[in-house]
Amino acid sequence: MANQKPKKTPRTISMRVSIMYFIISLLINALGNVLTLVTSTKIVPSFLGSAFWTACETNLGIAFGWNLFWAFLILGVVITILNAILVGHWDWGRAIGNIIFMVPFSFLIQFFNNLFVGGDLFGLTMKPIINIPMATNWWLIVLYILINFLGVALIATAISIYQRANLVLHPADDLMQILRFKYFNGSAWKAMWASYIPPTIMGVVAFIITRQFTYYGIGTLFAFLFQGQITGIADKTIFPRLKHQAIDITEGDESIIAEEIDSDIEELEDAPQKK
Repeated sequence: MANQKPKKTPRTISMRVSIMYFIISLLINALGNVLTLVTSTKIVPSFLGSAFWTACETNLGIAFGWNLFWAFLILGVVITILNAILVGHWDWGRAIGNIIFMVPFSFLIQFFNNLFVGGDLFGLTMKPIINIPMATNWWLIVLYILINFLGVALIATAISIYQRANLVLHPADDLMQILRFKYFNGSAWKAMWASYIPPTIMGVVAFIITRQFTYYGIGTLFAFLFQGQITGIADKTIFPRLKHQAIDITEGDESIIAEEIDSDIEELEDAPQKK
């Protein structure tokens, strides 16, 4: 039992298709995060907030004097180590994939953010192209709340896509993937709630140090309550033919996880015959 060899469920799509899904999901995820950040700054006093992981990591970065790059990188490495502990073995491919994910993701976050508010991008000064006004009336406030919630939904949808493609993952999303299939029998919402434990600890530590409660709001609460459920819905409605690829399992675990995935594939293949 101590020397159980980890196994993976089979891949049913090509590497080219996996990369295509990954790029699409990366764009959706970065845009979703930026929508939550930008709308949060357009209402005074700010009450929208950003996505939960983003808010907690940003606040901890502020507490320790890190910029966003170092905050996301250092905390990403910490979560990568946690993932290895939960899986039960160190996988260099998985760990390097987690780090590789963060480079284009961070770039796209900065790029999309500069489209809305301007800023520096590797020495190149960008002026805002999409100028969003401050909310000075009730209908703009309502619109920004809806856009903020849309940003959370885009994040959840992106997570669904690249978790199913399972090429490389952000450490936080990889954490949810591990929890979902190794500990919660495929339940997206249970895994999402459990995956919020590390960023909650980050947020508490940041508050103890800074005594500030920034980047949190109703958008953060919306993400906290519904992001996992939206991911589960997206699994079935967004690219429904894309099934979970190369899921880590151990000897004896296949009976629950693998059978559920196989039944999904068989149901999809049998669908034309049932018509």
